[in-house]
Amino acid sequence: MGYRFRVLDPTPDAPAAQVADGQVIAAYDDVDAARRLAAQCDLVTYEFENVSAAVAGALAETCDVPQGSELLAICQHRVREKSTLAQRGLPVTPFAPISSVGDLDEALQRFGGRMVVKTCRGGYDGKGQWMVQSRADVERYAQEWARAIDHHRAAGFDDQPLIAEAYVPFEGELSVIVARNRRGEVRAFPPAENIHKRHILHMSIVPARYPEDVIARAVDVARQVAEALGVIGLIAVEMFVTQGGEILINELAPRPHNSGHYTLDACATSQFEQHVRAICNLPLGDVTLYSPVVMVNVLGQHVNPLLAQMSVLPSWVKVHLYGKAEAKRDRKMGHVNIVVDEVARALQWVEACGIWADTESARGSG
Repeated sequence: MGYRFRVLDPTPDAPAAQVADGQVIAAYDDVDAARRLAAQCDLVTYEFENVSAAVAGALAETCDVPQGSELLAICQHRVREKSTLAQRGLPVTPFAPISSVGDLDEALQRFGGRMVVKTCRGGYDGKGQWMVQSRADVERYAQEWARAIDHHRAAGFDDQPLIAEAYVPFEGELSVIVARNRRGEVRAFPPAENIHKRHILHMSIVPARYPEDVIARAVDVARQVAEALGVIGLIAVEMFVTQGGEILINELAPRPHNSGHYTLDACATSQFEQHVRAICNLPLGDVTLYSPVVMVNVLGQHVNPLLAQMSVLPSWVKVHLYGKAEAKRDRKMGHVNIVVDEVARALQWVEACGIWADTESARGSG
């Protein structure tokens, strides 16, 4: 598109640095380093939530940061995120802020004896989450929660360290990537149906295998989120689909998202190009889906089996490896997009190739 990029990342030769025009090697909360980056740029963007909202706010004082810092601060804290959405009338799971272990008994009673407890900051791929199904579980996890609270306070945060959410029986999960530019133009990519293994996203299926009315509601909710929060750039809206077909927002990610990687090979515009278009206030690109597609994550344990089959992979299996230095178990190292005429055919190939045969799968993330 004619743009040049410089990146900030604490890891030398990080994946983004391998395709950029320069790198500032520094921690994500290093304000001085971020300002050095900004001095070399006309515009600054972030693409994941580990960036400090304070850093984004400091940069916005002297540099063009279209995404701003407010949305980042909202999405970095689960109580703040859920409260903001609820205040705007958007559907979220019932929740309770937790400031001490003692608050959890009250939450368990409120939610009928079943709930999910999560850390408010950090935590991903199932980390920092506890399923509570009885009073015995409260006692079982009390020490872990106390450590999480102490860690939160030691990090200098004075907000709620934990959140309790009502357990909601759900059929599965959808995510919708929405783009919005400064002129208020909004476009949503086709919803992805997400399948998880051990709380880690395993695959995203597009078109999602849900009734048309459920798909339409998911897109509508995601567009409402983008407009209500004044998003500039991309936002991924992860939603539970309940057994009754109700849509409930689970989490937000104000950036390109793992479940949107299918757009690289199956859509007229990829989520990455769309993000650049949105933050640069260009007209948003066409989001037409050209073909059914299944995106499958390549974790550390899948790299060698995948490489062993590279010479015989069908041409409709598109491989994207990220260039991370070390392949650790359960670490996302890349993904493949299987671009075929039928979703069922793609799923059959995934099962038959044996690359992802290490664990059982589950629909939805819990």
